[in-house]
Amino acid sequence: MNVQIEETWKQRLSGEFDKPYFVNLTTAVKAEYAAGTCYPPGRLIFNAFNLCPFDQVKVVIIGQDPYHEPGQAHGLSFSVMDGVPFPPSLQNIFKEIHDDTGAAIPFSGNLTRWAEQGVLLLNATLTVRAHQANSHSRLGWQEFTDAAIKALATEREHLVYLLWGGYARSKAYMIDKTKNLVLESVHPSPLSANRGGWFGNHQFSRCNEYLKQNAMTPINW
Repeated sequence: MNVQIEETWKQRLSGEFDKPYFVNLTTAVKAEYAAGTCYPPGRLIFNAFNLCPFDQVKVVIIGQDPYHEPGQAHGLSFSVMDGVPFPPSLQNIFKEIHDDTGAAIPFSGNLTRWAEQGVLLLNATLTVRAHQANSHSRLGWQEFTDAAIKALATEREHLVYLLWGGYARSKAYMIDKTKNLVLESVHPSPLSANRGGWFGNHQFSRCNEYLKQNAMTPINW
């Protein structure tokens, strides 16, 4: 199967493309996009991989599934396109970055700038039906994105994994904590963050300190 995905990721994940689950997944996703509006646009489904090649990954942030309202999703977890109002979770992310590092709240919620610095903004499910959160969560995407996480865990070390909320934290078992930094917290959504455990966790400065300790350029958040 010819999957349009960045070459270094294609090398690691090519074994997935002809497996029955992926063939079924592809058929199901095509049918969903043909039947009605889905996000992100088809050309951006693998945007997280295309903007952040395998060998350039320094940080992994795992989301659950794409935003499901118009103009938001563009293939990067927690990110929205230029000019789109910040969703509540992204507001809290930027507030914590400001409080933690002093960085100004940006004008745009487009996190392409993070991806290009080596932050893999990976949703566990890469597509969604308009207005219906988690509507594609049973199509088989998780098997594919788990394979990506396992590839990083096997071949790379000294990465920082930011696992926010119960769903992302459920992926921790795949990661060797003796060779990487795993920072877990509650989800930045208001429902979780306002109960405590998100604000003041200093994950962004801790991430950068770890990168510097391992001779990598820190992220300009």
